[in-house]
Amino acid sequence: MRFSIGFAFLFLLLLSCEDPADNSDDLSNIPYTPSDHYPITYPDSFPVPSDDISNPRTKAGVQLGRHLFYDPILSLDSSISCSSCHNPKLAFTDGKAFSPGVGGTLGNRSSMSLLNIVYFTNGLFWDGRSPNLIDQAKQPVENPVEMHENWGNVEQKLRRSTFYPELFRAAFGINKKSEIRKELAAKAIAQWESILIAGGNSHYYKVIRRKSAFTPDQADGFTMYFNLDPRFPDAQCGHCHTGRLFASSNYFNNGLDSVGNVYEFKDPGRGAVSMAPLDYGRFKAPSLINIQLSAPYMHDGRINTLEEVMEHYTKHVKPAPNIDPNVANLKLTDDQSRQILAFINTLIDTSYYKNPDFFSPF
Repeated sequence: MRFSIGFAFLFLLLLSCEDPADNSDDLSNIPYTPSDHYPITYPDSFPVPSDDISNPRTKAGVQLGRHLFYDPILSLDSSISCSSCHNPKLAFTDGKAFSPGVGGTLGNRSSMSLLNIVYFTNGLFWDGRSPNLIDQAKQPVENPVEMHENWGNVEQKLRRSTFYPELFRAAFGINKKSEIRKELAAKAIAQWESILIAGGNSHYYKVIRRKSAFTPDQADGFTMYFNLDPRFPDAQCGHCHTGRLFASSNYFNNGLDSVGNVYEFKDPGRGAVSMAPLDYGRFKAPSLINIQLSAPYMHDGRINTLEEVMEHYTKHVKPAPNIDPNVANLKLTDDQSRQILAFINTLIDTSYYKNPDFFSPF
């Protein structure tokens, strides 16, 4: 009799323990109102990118993405976050030739700026291996030389968090913690990255809007940059760093290494993605907006200063079978190189420092 009563009591106790665990997965008691669209005021001189209809940008989605970007919870040992390699004060780079990952493991490329990343539609990363922002946001977590984690573990950590379930509920209307998935996390990070617009308040764009004027050196540098006057040499810059963003979605070999054939490049670059022979040793041309903040330069950070970049293009371009036809040892004097850099310096715009949504919420 005592055994039966004891067994019944134990059974009821187990039931009472299981119920809260079952109910703890439920988020439906948290009010959910579809979030307002997150507005962006694009500079007058900038194009308006097409919205991703599969991932509409909302206020709650942006805030969730902002938290995830700055939270080391995404890494194996909670030692690094996305912001470890993408510092907002360094144009969302990290000032290093090679970015260290978990345990100090080094990759073989320099971190790219995330400013204006929403405009790049022909592949992301130096080699364009990622087709869109959502896919790009997934990759660092499972990269063994970056966060060295797996998304299954990250999902569990986010579900156990004291605040992430509520943020996911607010952003995507999920009803259960178990619905927190990498796809939603990546969508939120992509929404946040899409707000990272800069450049419209630079001196250059103030000149374009007739709110300011170039100095003589800046004006001459502008002329050579875009090859506007036959009396000046062509600096060839505008072929690769072009358009309103001073960038390109294409890939180039800019004469960094001399090889006998394209398969000899130490880093195959775009070729490892496309497998096209002429793409070996080619890399994306990054934006020159805020380029001063993102040293060192080139895909592997081999050049420390912009002055040395100019010296590369005027004195140290190396031959290769697929070198871009616009890359050559430019016929520029030291003074002309200085004037071109004076113009490039007009592309600095740090007004985004004033936007708290660009920075850590923690």
